[in-house]
Amino acid sequence: MKKTKWIWIWAAIGLVLGIIIFWPSNRGNKEAILEASAVEEVVDTTEQQQIHYKYGIPDENFIIEEGIVGKNENLSLILSKYKVSPAKIHEISQRCKDIFDVRSIRRGQNYTLFLAQDSLRTPEFFIYEKNALEYVVIDFKETADVYVGKKDIVTKEKTANIIINSNLWNAMVDAQADPMLAVTLSDIYAWSIDFYGIAKGDSVRVLYEQSYVEDKPLQDFNVKAAIFTNSGKDFYAIPFEQNEKLAYFDEEGNSLQKTFLKAPLKYSRISSGFSNNRFHPVLKRYRAHHGVDYAAPTGTEVHTIGDGVVVKKAYQANGGGNYVTIKHNSVYTTTYMHLSKFAKGIQPGKRVKQGDVIGYVGSTGLATGPHLDFRVYKNGTPINPLKMSSPPKEPISPENMPRFIQTRDSLVKILKQTL
Repeated sequence: MKKTKWIWIWAAIGLVLGIIIFWPSNRGNKEAILEASAVEEVVDTTEQQQIHYKYGIPDENFIIEEGIVGKNENLSLILSKYKVSPAKIHEISQRCKDIFDVRSIRRGQNYTLFLAQDSLRTPEFFIYEKNALEYVVIDFKETADVYVGKKDIVTKEKTANIIINSNLWNAMVDAQADPMLAVTLSDIYAWSIDFYGIAKGDSVRVLYEQSYVEDKPLQDFNVKAAIFTNSGKDFYAIPFEQNEKLAYFDEEGNSLQKTFLKAPLKYSRISSGFSNNRFHPVLKRYRAHHGVDYAAPTGTEVHTIGDGVVVKKAYQANGGGNYVTIKHNSVYTTTYMHLSKFAKGIQPGKRVKQGDVIGYVGSTGLATGPHLDFRVYKNGTPINPLKMSSPPKEPISPENMPRFIQTRDSLVKILKQTL
C-alpha cells in the first residue's frame, strides 16, 4: 500500500511541475500563432486601390466619350448633341472669355466628354485639346468652372549623326531624327553657317533633349552639344550660362552669335553676286551691282541682319523700288531693296533688333522677278556681303573659362562616345 501511495504522490508532483514548466511556453506559442494569423489576415485583406486619372479627373465614375472637331463644328454644336441647354452654353461662353475664346475651337482638334452614369448621360466635364500640351476643362456645375491644364512632359536625351546628301531636312529624315531639329540648329548656327550653302558631304553630330507628351514627340528641342562640319571645317556649339544668360559658344569660348546674321532671309538661291561690272537684265547694259540678289518667293520675310536704327524708308522707281536702309553703328549700314511691302511699324527713327522683320520680298522698281537686293556699306563704301567678317559678341570671360572648359569637355566626350 505504501508503495502505491508514493507512486500517486510522485505522479501528482510530476503533473504540477509539467504544468509549471510547459504552460507559459504553450501560451506564448498560442499567442504567437494568433498574432501571426492576425498579421496574415491584415496583409491578405488590404488592397491598394488604383485610381485612374484622365486630364487630372478620376474617370472611374464616368462614361468617357471622345471626338474630333468636325468641319464647321463649334462648342455650341458639340454640346447640343448632349442636350446641354442654349442658356448653359451661353453661360459657359461668357465664363471662358478671360481664359479661352470658344470661337478658336479648330477643326481636327480632340475633345473629350465625361458623362454621368445615368439614363440621361448628363455632361459633367468637357475637355478641348488646344494643342499637344495644353487643354481646356469646362466643369459643368451650377456655376460653370473653366481652367487650362497641361499634360505631363517627359524629356528624352538623344544623339544623331547626320550626313548631308541633298539638304539638312532630308538628311534628318534619313537619320531617323525629327526634321524640325534642323530649324533649331539653323537658329543656333545662323551667324556662322549659311544653311542654304551647305553641300553634299557636310555633316552634323548633335546631342539633344526632346520633349514627349503621352509618348508623342513635341517639336521642342534643347541642343546640349553639336559639331557641324561645313566645307571641311568643324563648328562647335556648346551651351553655357554667363551673366544669367544662356548662349552657345565655339570650342574656344567665342560666342556663336555675331553682330550680323549670315543672310537676311530664307532664300532659294543667289541669282546675282557682287560685281563692279554686271550686265543689267532690265537696262540691257553693263554697270556696277554692289549687292547680292537673293531669289525668293514674293512675300518671304526679310530680316535685319543686326541691331540698328531705320534711317530711310522710300521708293525708287528707276532702281530699288521699295527699300529700307538701317544704320547699325558708326561703321556699318545695310539696305534691303525691291520689297513688295514694308513690315508694320517700319519708319525712319525706329530701332530694330537683329532678326526683326522689316519687309517682304517683291519685285518693285527695276526687277525681272521677285528677289531681295541686299547691300552692305562699311564707312560708306559698298562691300561684298558674302565676304563680310562679323565680329562675335561677348566671349567667355576669363573667370568663367575653367567652368566652360569642364562643361565643354564633358559634353563633347559624350557626343563623340555615343556616335
